[in-house]
Amino acid sequence: MDTFVQLTVGAEPNDYEVYAFVLAHYFELEFSPAVHTELRRRADSPKRRQREAKRQAQGSGVGTKAQQALQMQREQRKTERAQKDRRQRMEEERRRFIQSQQKRKQKHKGR
Repeated sequence: MDTFVQLTVGAEPNDYEVYAFVLAHYFELEFSPAVHTELRRRADSPKRRQREAKRQAQGSGVGTKAQQALQMQREQRKTERAQKDRRQRMEEERRRFIQSQQKRKQKHKGR
């Protein structure tokens, strides 16, 4: 499902409005895959904490966990769409090939 539904409910929806929406449209919603996170252990010294913070900032990538989850979901949809397009293109080529073979047979029969 490549379409997104945007629902405007005012400045900020109340809890009961969100709950009612989820109850009404739960099976239409698409959820992103789970994101694995590591538990942090407490560092010993301030220098070690600083080094680990620098290492985590470099390794975690850009953005928050929610942004990373959205990016992962976009990439997943991109690959799914590419596979679907490739499959459709192959089916179309196969259909054209069969059609041209049938035309050749008809010409050979003199029709």
